[in-house]
Formats: sequence, C-alpha cells, structure tokens
Amino acid sequence: MSQSHGRAVSGVVAFILKGYPRLSETFIAQEIRALEERGLDILIVSLRRPTDRARHPVHGEIRAAVRYLPEYLHEAPLRLLGAWLRVRRWPRYREARRLWLRDLARNRSRNRIRRFGQALILADELPAGVERLHAHFLHTPASVARYASRLTGLGWSCSAHAKDIWTTPDWETREKLADADWVVACTKAGRDHLASLAPDDRRVSLAYHGLDLDRFPAPNAARRIDAGANGNSVVILSVGRAVAKKGFDDLLDAIARLPREPEWRFVHVGGGPLLPALKRRAMRRRLDRRVMWLGPQPQDVVLSQYRAADLFVLASRVQPDGDRDGLPNVLLEAQSQGVPCVATRVSAIPELIEDGKTGVLVAEGDVAALADSIGRLIADPGERARLGEAGQRHVRGCFSQVAAIETLAAKFGLGAGPCESRSTPR
Repeated sequence: MSQSHGRAVSGVVAFILKGYPRLSETFIAQEIRALEERGLDILIVSLRRPTDRARHPVHGEIRAAVRYLPEYLHEAPLRLLGAWLRVRRWPRYREARRLWLRDLARNRSRNRIRRFGQALILADELPAGVERLHAHFLHTPASVARYASRLTGLGWSCSAHAKDIWTTPDWETREKLADADWVVACTKAGRDHLASLAPDDRRVSLAYHGLDLDRFPAPNAARRIDAGANGNSVVILSVGRAVAKKGFDDLLDAIARLPREPEWRFVHVGGGPLLPALKRRAMRRRLDRRVMWLGPQPQDVVLSQYRAADLFVLASRVQPDGDRDGLPNVLLEAQSQGVPCVATRVSAIPELIEDGKTGVLVAEGDVAALADSIGRLIADPGERARLGEAGQRHVRGCFSQVAAIETLAAKFGLGAGPCESRSTPR
C-alpha cells in the first residue's frame, strides 16, 4: 500500500491542510512554493475555506490548484452521500471503515465522524495522477489523509509541527506513525517525542522550517541606537495569534510593570479569539495609550514592523492540555532583521535562542522576570545591539529554509538542489 522512502514522485502530491491560505501559516506556503520550484507537482486540499481577508505575496506565487472539502458535513449532504454511495463499493472500503470505527470507539466525537466524511469526499473526488497524500499537522489533517490512504491505497506522509504533536493522544500518534511512510517534525523536541512513540525512530526526521532569506533580507540601515532617548520611544513588538499558548496576557502584565522612562510603546500584530479580552486587559492596566493593536497583516507589513522595532518579545507557555508552540517562525523573522528577542523557555525555543548570547530566555509564566528582562534591554541600547547582531548571524547561518527543503525534497524523491546555497540547521 505504501511507497518506499525516497522513491521519485512522478505524479501529483495532494497536500492536505487545515485551511488555505492562512496568514498564520506562512511557513507552509513557503514550503509549497519552494517544493514547486524543485519540480514537485502539488494539489492543495483544504479542510476549510479561508477566513483571513489579506494574503501573503507567496500565496500569489503558488501554482498549485486548490480544492476545498466541506468543513462541516451538514453543509454538503448530497456531496457526502454521493461520495459514500460510490466509495462503499470500492474493495478497500470495509478495511477503512473498520479502522475508522476502531478510532471512533476510543474517541467518540463529531470531529472523528467529520474526518471520515471528509476522507470519503477526498477519495471520491481525487483527480487522476495523484500519487501520494501529504498532511500538514498530525491531528485532523493526518486523520483525513490516513483514512483516504486506506480507501485509495495511496501512500501518505506527514509534517508535524506543534499543537498536533503534543495534544494528539499517544495511542493515535503511535498508530499514525506506524501507518505513515514517513514523518518530519520541525523541532528537535517534537522529533524526539514522536520518535519515542514510533515503531522505528528512523521513521521520524527533523526538518526545521527555516526562513526564506530572500523574503527577509537583511535591512540596509543600521538599527537605531537612540531609542529611548531624546523623546524617541523604544518600540516593543510581538507578532502572533491571540491564543492562550502565546501568553500575551503575561506580556501585558509584564509591560505594565515597566518604568515610564525611558519612553516605550508596545505594538502587537495578529488576530485571534482572545484579542478583545487582551484589549480590555490593556485598558485595565492603563496601557491603552502605549499599546497599538494592528490586527492580522500581510508579510510586507509585518516585515516593516520588524524593521521599526527595537525589541521583540514572545511569552509562550504550555497549556494544561499540552498545547504549546514549536519553534515560532516570528522569532526567526525578528532575528533575521537584527531585532533582539526576549522569549520563554518553552518547547523548541531554546533550540534557537541561547540565553545571554543570541537573545534572552525567561521561565514561562514568570511575569516579574519577563518585566525585568524587557526593562533591562530598554535601558541598554548597547546590549540590544549586541544581542540583535548575534541573533541575526545565528539565524542566517543556521536556519535557512534551504536545509529543510533539501530534506523534504529527498523524502519526495526529488533530485538534489543547488549545493551552493545549502545550510545545515543546528
């Protein structure tokens, strides 16, 4: 049923995504574009339609066709019924149905039913020429890919990232790792966790997302050193969706402790369900005059904010259900522009930032330590410059996207790319 590792893909690979396009998943779009440049023929299958109004430039450069599955089965009952009537006659249907029923017995949820229905539609509507299924995220997209693989006989693989690694039940992770041809994780912490559950730890590889340095060139101008003096505010920036694991409430509480001088202001870029609550929290902390909420923005606007910032802060934390960041791309992006970063010791962040050398790390949830670190860097432009330069060198030397694409290209059986631009992640 499965293709061997490294076998050249002569047909189309269907990439199964949670949603497309999404501003918060630039790394996936950049990966798709880079693999297309290497010759991979891709079909994008999205489990939901886009909700973001803006798009990144890379979305306009992707050639792949996009197909949307119904996010909720009741929205397309005739489409589902037609797919089931046809697919139920296929020789592999009974095997796939048994697999799904076994999963459903251990996880009785509407989500489990929805994923099998989406897999039926995907299998029924899959165009000729598709040779492999590849899921981004180990939870719901991988479930759809796995059921569709069992229905069609196509091999499947997966890129695992953050929440999906840490919140998927161990029994489900083990079975998916046993079924998939191969899995890549974007952090060493995630890779090691998955390898501990895999039947063979060689089935799981490490491929940092890395950064497309062509899209994040080094700024021409030197970073200003007079911020905080002569009436110039030190700009503290954070970028990310307003969700609990990002710790923006901790960050607001930390900046509320900062002294009023030197002058500073805080800028947030991103949408998310907790944004209204965060705005109310800022008002209660009497921060509303010092905080600017820009909402979700396309990549060119985000880049301009990095270049205007003096300090980048991310207060990630682990949630009770295990949800957490992997290696947030926003830290790579900020460091690529020479912005010194303060972050928490969560998940794979220490794989990027070495405390005191390429940035500053504090314990998650330690608001006092976070405030102290931010305040110290506000008051010390020389230290900001030193950490910003060191972080920039590290990202540009060790976290180029090229290495990740080489790993994935080999997995898909593509030939080697230009060697002169390769780099190896730490």
